[in-house]
Amino acid sequence: MKKRLIFTIVGLFVLIVVLGGIKGLQISRMAADGKQFVPPPETVTTVKVHKESWESLLTSVGSLEAVQGVMVTAELTGKVVHIAFEPGATVRAGDLLVQQDISSETAQLRASEAAVALAKTTLERTRKLLAEKTVSQSQYDTADAQFKQAVAQFDTIRAAIAKKTIRAPFNGRLGIRLINLGQILNEGEAIVSLQSLDPIFVNFSLPQQQLAQVQTGLTVRVTTDVLPGQMIEGKITAINPAVDTATRNLRVQATVANSKEHLRPGMFVNVAVVLPAQDKVLPIPATAVLYAPYGDSVFVVEEKREQNSPPGKIVRQQFVRLGKKRGDFIAVSSGLNEGETIISTGVFKLRNGQAVVVDNTLAPEFKLMPKANDN
Repeated sequence: MKKRLIFTIVGLFVLIVVLGGIKGLQISRMAADGKQFVPPPETVTTVKVHKESWESLLTSVGSLEAVQGVMVTAELTGKVVHIAFEPGATVRAGDLLVQQDISSETAQLRASEAAVALAKTTLERTRKLLAEKTVSQSQYDTADAQFKQAVAQFDTIRAAIAKKTIRAPFNGRLGIRLINLGQILNEGEAIVSLQSLDPIFVNFSLPQQQLAQVQTGLTVRVTTDVLPGQMIEGKITAINPAVDTATRNLRVQATVANSKEHLRPGMFVNVAVVLPAQDKVLPIPATAVLYAPYGDSVFVVEEKREQNSPPGKIVRQQFVRLGKKRGDFIAVSSGLNEGETIISTGVFKLRNGQAVVVDNTLAPEFKLMPKANDN
């Protein structure tokens, strides 16, 4: 009985050793196969790096202001008897906007006109009598003063009528009407806003360090979310002579055309000042960069140099230093040479030394000024 138990134990031990050996051989063979395994080439798109000239731009955020803008108000107290404008309408300089009650002034004007006529007749008669030495010089001076007083009174009444006949001071577009027919307008009370919209001012600020680069006549490009994908050009027309002591910024004003009146005073816009000098840069697609906390890199395509292996292409990870970004491109400051070919898309799935196959049939089109509908 004891011998049978011993034989059983020994047999089990031998079986375990045999199974362990077989399993060890399988694992070692799998490890060897894993070392010799070569992943299949990854299909990629590429782009060749070359230098380009980029415009030098100074960017800022600005606000729009009317070239001429005013809140039309009443100069004298009076009752509104006629409103001659429609809210939001375009008016010309001199167009009638509001007529206040001038009935009493009109009556006074007729009386004053008669007084002027009488004073003029008296003055002419006195002048003739003075020449004949029938009246004294003092009588003539009195008649002349009375005539001048009558004319002054006539002009005063006529000026009051003109002030109660409120007209547009310049060409522009009216805002919302703030008065009603029959309303008593007090002196200085608002009637309607009048803004001249074409052209329009763009006010923005630049740091004082950029003062030497800015001058009147430079082109500015204005973009806004009101006109997505559109760019409006204008010119710098004024530069403030003093720098803001609080922000150390320089206030600049540009003028842009606004024939369709899409731009309105008070709106915020993005402004880019185009400088005369151009920068030589080495641009690459922004999708070609593998961003990482320890450094940004790209993958350079090279010919396979290993012996006893079929010809092909591999990638080499190259760390780069990046500069300014524009559109779909980003400039490389260092780490890359002109003429090298890099991977343009899908860099997140690559590793250093990986074999690749180039297929640019599905490569996207990269643009310096992409539009929203391209996405």
